Order: sequence, then structure tokens, then C-alpha cells
Amino acid sequence: MEEKKDWSEKEETICAIATALGVGAIGVIRVSGSRSLELAQSIFKAASGKRIAAYPSHTMIYGKVLDEQQEVIDEVLLVYMQGPRSYTAEDVVEIQCHGGVESLQNILRQLYRKGARPAQPGEFTKRAFLNGRIDLTQAEAVMDIITSRSKAGLKNALRQENGALSRELAKIRRELLDEVVHLEAVIDYPEEDIEEVTYPEVAAKLQQAQVQVEALLQNAQTGRILQEGLRTAIVGRPNVGKSSLLNSLLDEDRAIVSERAGTTRDVIEEQFLINGIPLLLIDTAGIHSTEDQIEQIGIAKSKASLERSELALVVVDGSEPLQVADREIIRLVLSRPYVIIVNKSDLPSCGVTEELKTLCDPEKVLELSAKTRAGLPEFQAWLEKFVYGAQGNQRDGLFVQNARQENLLRQAKESLDEACAGCQARLPYDCLVIDLRETLALMGQITGETGSDEIINEIFARFCVGK
Repeated sequence: MEEKKDWSEKEETICAIATALGVGAIGVIRVSGSRSLELAQSIFKAASGKRIAAYPSHTMIYGKVLDEQQEVIDEVLLVYMQGPRSYTAEDVVEIQCHGGVESLQNILRQLYRKGARPAQPGEFTKRAFLNGRIDLTQAEAVMDIITSRSKAGLKNALRQENGALSRELAKIRRELLDEVVHLEAVIDYPEEDIEEVTYPEVAAKLQQAQVQVEALLQNAQTGRILQEGLRTAIVGRPNVGKSSLLNSLLDEDRAIVSERAGTTRDVIEEQFLINGIPLLLIDTAGIHSTEDQIEQIGIAKSKASLERSELALVVVDGSEPLQVADREIIRLVLSRPYVIIVNKSDLPSCGVTEELKTLCDPEKVLELSAKTRAGLPEFQAWLEKFVYGAQGNQRDGLFVQNARQENLLRQAKESLDEACAGCQARLPYDCLVIDLRETLALMGQITGETGSDEIINEIFARFCVGK
């Protein structure tokens, strides 16, 4: 891993457009590095006639950017932020100009001519990380803020950027490190008068850490859903109302609905929010036996969508007895997260709901009418419980953000479990220390305290240029 540097260290000065390209009222160019002030002063003339350095740091200055012939490129506002009190913890200049592409590009060209180089994707945030202003979870949260699909996702990303997950991990690591230090002291200096540790004492500490890590893992799915969306496949045999349900959830006629079975022959995907939960809803072709080659292609796509989904939303017709195709689809989803919607609750019932509750988890069988929208609130409540868990206060809980963090945390828990098992078996202290050191290293990779340059570079390469 790259060594974190002092903010004042001499290095290349970078610049990039920090706002989206296109026609807009305002565009922002960000410059970071030891020559930021020098380069900005070489192309900027304040209306007051003063030099930028004459103003206090973090002061907005009105003036003009000039080209090499001293012709005006644009009227701008400029702010100089002296390191380490800046986004990157280096000297930073931000120039606010008109949002036209030509103005932004002209200013960039002037900075390039003066010696700045184009910033790589995520390089500003990477410098903030390398300079120790933020850790890796906070850096990832920056991108999550930009790409948030819901208010809840944004709220979680803001908590992470503020260091909520970092602090929790630091607390667990600190407690485990104390145990490692104590164990190693006993191992290395047996002749010294060091207070002996007992296996029950160590076991109690490790079990406490296990509970804390498990709590984070239980919320990992929630954090991922809030950020990336819940991939939900609507499946069922033909003509049970899958497309009608999609239209009802969207509150618009997105899919073609017909009395004729097999109307949907391809996969339709829609993104939307239900009570603040981002969903990627996939309407699929009816799954059944058919000789029609086009329908067979659609059914194959339906099964592929089901395999990729995080939640199977199975629709059955409540006005008809269960059919062989219904039972086959239910069999397909029982080993994965699912909910069964008994549609057409506005029509006389055939007792399908009661029968399904004997075949499946009764709490996962809901009645609904896509036509009248009756039962939608109950489905929304079930979805919230599925995402947030049974406790409503988990809305404000601490959620792991992404698959990288979740995978590392699971590996860390496996090593911690090994240490606990070793403690129960009263293995030598050396064996416990090996597993605990592995746990600490894996948790350190989450925040970036340990890890390789390659992984860190890969994370920041996913960022947009200018961030």
C-alpha cells in the first residue's frame, strides 16, 4: 500500500472539470497540488487588482481568466483553499465559470499550458485518502453520494462519509488488538511479571467482537440495496397478471396488458422507488410448457432473470385453482428470497391463499389486486421489513456499503470464528494470535489501513474524473 504523505509534500499539480459537461449556468474546475496557487495566479486577474495570496484562504474572489494574449476567457469566481484545510488536504483552487463547454475547456487548456496535468478518475479523492484526510470507506461513500438512487441511500452514504462505519470498525479492531498485544506479551516474556490471561476472559472478548461483526453483516444486504437497488423478478405462468402488477406498482401503463395469454414475450425492466426503497423491477414472460419457439426464448430469459434476481416476486391467479405450472415456479423459488402475490383478490377466491400457506412460509403469501390496487400497502410494508429487518429503527442503522466491504467482513468473521474455536479448544496462544492478526488485517483492508496498491487503484478508477 502507498505510504500516506504529508499534505505539503511536493508533487504534480492536477486539474479537471468537477461538474457535468454540457450547457449549464455554472461549471467548476478543480486544481490540486503544490503549484495550485502559482498556476491560478498566472491565468487569473482579480477585479480588485490584488493577488490571490493577498486574500485569506477560503475567500471567494471575483475576477477574470485571461489567455496568453491577455484576452478575457470568462468572468469567474475563484477560491483558494490552503492545505491541509481542503478536500485533498493539499493546496486547492476551484474556479467557478459559466457552464458552457468552450469556457471550461479554454480555462483547462490554460492550466495545462502552465504545467498542470489532467487528473485521473477519482484522483482528487485518492489524494484525500493518501494524505490521511479520509479512509477507504469514506472515499467509497463519496461516490455513493454521487450515485445515490434514493433518499435512504443518500442518508446512509452521508453517514459513511462522516466516518460512521470507520469508527465502528476502529472500535472492534482496537479491542481485538488489545487482546493480541496482551497474548503476545505473555508469549514473548514468560519470565516477566505480566498478568496472565485466561481462556474464558479471551473467549468473552472474542465473542463480543463476533456479535459486533455479525450485526454489521446482518445489515450488509440493506446497505447494498439502498445503494444499488433491489433486483426483483416478477415471475408466474401466463395471464396471472404480472404485467398488470408492474403497471399497478408504477402507476402507469408501462407493459402491454391483454386477456390473451403470453402477451409478454420479452423482459421489461423498470427502476423506481417504493417507500424510498430503490427497485429494479423485471417483468418476465410467463413460465409454462409451450411449443412456440418465440415463447420458449422469452421463458428462457425469464428463468435467467430469476437466477440473477435478489428477490422473486411470484404472481398466481387467486380466482383459479393452483396449476402444475404454478407449483413448478414455486418449487424454483423456495431456495431463494421470495414473496408470493395472490393476484385478482377483487374476484371470488378459490382458496388459493390458504393452500399456498401450507406449501410456503405464510408470512410470504400476500393477497393483492393489480386492478383495484387493494393490498398494495401490505406489500409495501412487507418489502420494508424484507429490506430493513423486523426492527423499524434499522432505517437509521449502520449499513455496510458494498460487496467489497461485505466480502472482507465475512472473511474477517471466519478468522475470528477460528480464533474463538481455538480458544474454546484451549489451543496455544500463538495459534489464537495468528487468527486474530488475520482478522485485523482483513478489517484493515476495509478502511484501507492495510491492503495493496492494486486494489486501491481499482477502487478509485471507478470514480468520475473531477472527483
